[in-house]
Amino acid sequence: MRVTSPRTSAARTRSVSIASEIDEQTRLGEVYISSLMRSQLRLALTVLLVLAATLGLLPLVLTAVPGISDIDVVGVPLPWVLLTVVAFAEIIALGWFYVRQSERNEDDFSDLLEGR
Repeated sequence: MRVTSPRTSAARTRSVSIASEIDEQTRLGEVYISSLMRSQLRLALTVLLVLAATLGLLPLVLTAVPGISDIDVVGVPLPWVLLTVVAFAEIIALGWFYVRQSERNEDDFSDLLEGR
């Protein structure tokens, strides 16, 4: 007695990698690339929105609270400290976050290309 698979006579399909789909600029390759671009754009807009919300609202806070300019931190008025030290720290932190998340998006995309 012999057992055979019903698919033995079926035509074998060749497997096409995602990288070749992108290289050949097929519709599927365009979908993968546009997905990566959308995730990078979403990340950039999120970081920009956080930066604009915090640094953009800072002048409003400084004008809304008139007594804040009378506060000194180590002999420096608090508004100057907020506009320099805190703002630069936020910009550096957001830059670090952006680079880290952007690299993670690209690593996920590379893993997808390699079939992991």
